[in-house]
Amino acid sequence: MFLAQGMNEREALLLNPLQLAYMGDSVWEMIVRSRLIQQRKNVHHMHDACVEAVNAGAQARGLAIIRPELTEQERAIVQRGRNAHPKHPSPKNQNPGDYAEATGFEALLGYLFLTDNYLRLEKFAGMILDHEEGERETQNV
Repeated sequence: MFLAQGMNEREALLLNPLQLAYMGDSVWEMIVRSRLIQQRKNVHHMHDACVEAVNAGAQARGLAIIRPELTEQERAIVQRGRNAHPKHPSPKNQNPGDYAEATGFEALLGYLFLTDNYLRLEKFAGMILDHEEGERETQNV
């Protein structure tokens, strides 16, 4: 199998939150790209849409959408990610608060992916992407 074997919850919780975020960033980009492929857009449009969805501001908004659904443990993982301090400042075009929220969001997705909790991951991704598509439709009316 090309994917690493999943971890149990204890093993995943022992990881540094930035390690979880590292994985979660890739997971989120893969989810977004998969949704865009299904829409049959050309590569240029897919790239632009992916950049729009995979940045600190968009991820912070995504976290706000799913936050009411989080369990106590998931909230703790988000908080650990939020409080983690990378060795670099937030990118100059990103709000530092959004960047911290995005790190928490990515840590959660990394944790869910590494613990093979794909149903929960799919639920959250669907909530966020469906909400974003609804917002775009509202703006186009």
